[in-house]
Amino acid sequence: MKNKTSNFQIKIIFGPLVLFILGGVAFSCKKEVEPKPKPRPNIIFIMSDDHAYQAIGAYGSTLINTPNIDRIAQEGITFTNACVTNSICAPSRATILTGKHTHINGKTDNRRPFDTTQVTFPELFQDAGYQTAMFGKLHFGNNPKGVDDFMILPGQGSYINPDFITKTGDTIRKEGYVTDVITDLTLEWLDKKRDTVKPFLLMYLHKAPHRPWWPRPDKFEEYLGKTFPEPATLFDDYKNRGTAAKTAEMNLLTDMMYNHDSKIRPKLTAKMKPTPEVPEYEGGFDNPYSNRVTEAQKAAYEPILDKINADFEKNWPDMTQEEKMRWKYQRYMQDYLACISSVDDNVGRVLDYLDENKLSDNTMVIYTSDQGFYLGEHGWFDKRFIYNESFKTPLLVRWPHEIKPGITNEEMVQNLDFAQTMLEAAQIQAPEEMQGESLLPLLTSNEANWTRDAVYYHYYEYPAVHQVKRHYGIVTVDYKLAHFYYDIDEWELYDRKKDPNETNNVYGNPEYATVVTTLKQKLDALREQYGDSDELNQKYIDIHLENSIDSPLKGK
Repeated sequence: MKNKTSNFQIKIIFGPLVLFILGGVAFSCKKEVEPKPKPRPNIIFIMSDDHAYQAIGAYGSTLINTPNIDRIAQEGITFTNACVTNSICAPSRATILTGKHTHINGKTDNRRPFDTTQVTFPELFQDAGYQTAMFGKLHFGNNPKGVDDFMILPGQGSYINPDFITKTGDTIRKEGYVTDVITDLTLEWLDKKRDTVKPFLLMYLHKAPHRPWWPRPDKFEEYLGKTFPEPATLFDDYKNRGTAAKTAEMNLLTDMMYNHDSKIRPKLTAKMKPTPEVPEYEGGFDNPYSNRVTEAQKAAYEPILDKINADFEKNWPDMTQEEKMRWKYQRYMQDYLACISSVDDNVGRVLDYLDENKLSDNTMVIYTSDQGFYLGEHGWFDKRFIYNESFKTPLLVRWPHEIKPGITNEEMVQNLDFAQTMLEAAQIQAPEEMQGESLLPLLTSNEANWTRDAVYYHYYEYPAVHQVKRHYGIVTVDYKLAHFYYDIDEWELYDRKKDPNETNNVYGNPEYATVVTTLKQKLDALREQYGDSDELNQKYIDIHLENSIDSPLKGK
């Protein structure tokens, strides 16, 4: 007789086995489920033109409050040693777009055309499925690559009733103040043209506070009534510096123009006897004012201009040279800072829009400038030098849930790094030929993965307006070594910790002999790493001289 196994016995024998197998299958399936990838962030890249870090509250400014730009710092990270590779507008922008030094991307100065065969980071975003847009000042080219929608200023653009080049190739004029108009276009795109299914890259690019400084009428009037503290080096005599500092044409007294910059009417300066600070011919108010204002706008500006000119006519004949310098400094700051006040207001409009439309959480916001600017330090305006005020640039980044709010970082970072940083944040592979480093380790407080301890700088545009001599150099947190070349051969070394105002060149000081040796070795290594050389220097000298021009205002 055959044995029969009861159903009860089968359950006892096989029940645990079935549970074990099923459990194993479930465990196996669970292991194979990959974590959900992070959503790619939106990115808003905000750049002003010639915005000095000294004119931002987050950098300890004693000149102006910038509560909206400071919001980015308070909710993100402030870089205290951010800098540029070449302190002049178009080359800086080319470096940002390509992630390459100017001697590689070819845009060494404001005169040379941009090489449109260069790959720009917006193209890579567009190829990776991002919606891309650009509004404001590009400064070169009329058809930015990799941008789905744009309206850009032709060249420098105008502060009042600006023209814009559109995607269709048309040029249209928008009535209003340029900083407000650029923001209006940006917000209109966010509100009405943005594809809510796609992540976006939005480049929001201000003309302000570029020279000549024309504030909006209400800001013009408000800031005319303010007095600003003078920098410690306003009356610098350059005695411990080399030839370059002594011969640069950026002095407030002798090189800043009463008509073009200080808003003194030509009919008034025509009465003044020509002196070093009042050339025989200065020209008139530069376009954007006289050639663009409507009657209503003119009615708002003229009473303010009347006040400036009446004050000048009354006091100028009895002013000493020192008093004239101080007068020019105050006029400069009143207009420059009034322009920045409008930038800050409008940055606030964009940040408010992000908050109100629940876009802030997954949006990286970057605020920077194309380089720094002199606000009377060393008696100067403009930029170009490797010295701090023009070499350093503001860099503030907010990215909720990724960047701890309110942190600072003093590592040597550059505009060379911006493209790779945004690409990595967006999970896009950067091309190998890009020369920067992603700042993500610093943004996410993973500094152990950051190894750079020095940056390379090279300025090319000489002979040219402002006559800042050609130079290249290396900068670390502690020191700055620069070589001025072409028509001179001079070296300068500054101890950045002991001499933050950079007034004492210690290159020939025996106490710094070891520092010089070490930095020169590092400089040679950086030049080799980035592909720069004396042969390239000569190539760009030859090209520059072939394309030299005579206009005293070209490139300003």
